[in-house]
Amino acid sequence: MNPLLQTPLFCLLAGYLLGSIPSGYLAGRWLKGVDIRSLGSGSTGATNVLRQIGKAPALVVFLVDVLKGTAAVRLAMALLQPLGSTPQSEWWVVAAGLAALAGHIWPVWLGWRGGKAVATGLGMLLGLAWPVGLACFGIFMAVIALFRIVSLSSVIAALCLPVLMWGAGGGAADLSIAIVAMLLVLFRHRSNIQRLLAGTEPRIGQKAS
Repeated sequence: MNPLLQTPLFCLLAGYLLGSIPSGYLAGRWLKGVDIRSLGSGSTGATNVLRQIGKAPALVVFLVDVLKGTAAVRLAMALLQPLGSTPQSEWWVVAAGLAALAGHIWPVWLGWRGGKAVATGLGMLLGLAWPVGLACFGIFMAVIALFRIVSLSSVIAALCLPVLMWGAGGGAADLSIAIVAMLLVLFRHRSNIQRLLAGTEPRIGQKAS
């Protein structure tokens, strides 16, 4: 194997490029000829695609976004940990996952305007620690079933993430990425949080103003 492919910087770049695949934007362009960022919440994520384009495209976008996060960390693991993990390689693997989140939120192809990293963050967790990822997804779905508000489900799942990672016995690298991922999700949902507090956040089936 080319030694360049086994360098941490290559893994970071690959993670960012995987994360920056603009699935929601492409769905809008290909299916309706629109820039999804000009509609609804302005996000390229699956929730805005659901509201503006439809259920089937939103499901595809969600799955692609999940796979982006998983692929970023699994690729880093394969390249940096061929003989097993080390403390140093663990940090680089989670950094590759963080790069995927950054790529999704700030994609170079779209003028740094992307999504909110929830699905890509789920994929990253499934790649790093699948029980934690499934637990977060379970919390997300439970809140959705109760309140039918995607942003509320995302925020609560994000807040639970560091606790779940700690409970699963995650090391320093995993706990750090859990905290950073939580903060990124909260930052990207700051306008949603304001609407939640005001009681104006749309539920599933309603259009975002």
